[in-house]
Amino acid sequence: MSVLPQVDHLIYATPDLSAGIDRIERLLGIRAAPGGQHPGQGTRNALVALGPARYLEIIGPDPEQPAPPGPRWFGIDDLRASRLVTWAAHGTNLEHVAASARTSGVDLGVVSEGGRRRADGVALRWTVTSPRAMLGDGLVPFFIDWGSSPHPSASAAAGAALVELRGEHPDATRVRGILDALGLELAVARGSTVALIATIDGPTGRVELR
Repeated sequence: MSVLPQVDHLIYATPDLSAGIDRIERLLGIRAAPGGQHPGQGTRNALVALGPARYLEIIGPDPEQPAPPGPRWFGIDDLRASRLVTWAAHGTNLEHVAASARTSGVDLGVVSEGGRRRADGVALRWTVTSPRAMLGDGLVPFFIDWGSSPHPSASAAAGAALVELRGEHPDATRVRGILDALGLELAVARGSTVALIATIDGPTGRVELR
C-alpha cells in the first residue's frame, strides 16, 4: 500500500519564511499562497497544494508577532537551513487515536484544538495530536482533523502533486515499529542521517525535497 492517502500535509520548516517560500518557488516553479498566522506561536505559513486534501506547509517565524513564551514548533528556532521536518496524517476521533496508540506503547501527546485565519479572513479550526511529539525524529507524523473547516489545500497554490513520501533513519527498525503500531505505511530505510524525502511533480518537473 501507498502512504499517500494517509498524508494530510508536509511540514517544511524554515528560519526565514520569505527565503523558504523563494526556495520552494525555485524548486517547484510555484509561488506558495499566503496561509496565515498562528496566534501565540510566533509563526505563520504559506501553502502549496499537493493534490486533493494534501499540501505542503512552509512555516517560519512571524516577524509581526512577539516571540512566544516557549520554543516555536518543529525546532524552528534552531534551524540553520530550510528542510522537511515532519508530516501530518489525516485523522478523526483523535482522542481515540491517541488512546489506542498508548495501548501500543506510542505516546502521541495531548490532543488539542487550534485555529488560524486564512489570508482572506476565513477562520480555520482543527484538532490535533501534539505536533511537538516529533516521534522517530519527525518521521512519525502527528494526526490532524479539520472537522467542518475547509481543507487548506483548497486555497493553496495549485500545480504540484505528491508522488512519493519516504524516510531514512539510522534506527529504521525502531521507527518502522512505531509506524506499524499506528497503521501508517511510510517506507523507512536505514540511512546515516534522518531524512524525510518527498518526490513532487510540478511545473519544473519531478523534484526530490528533503
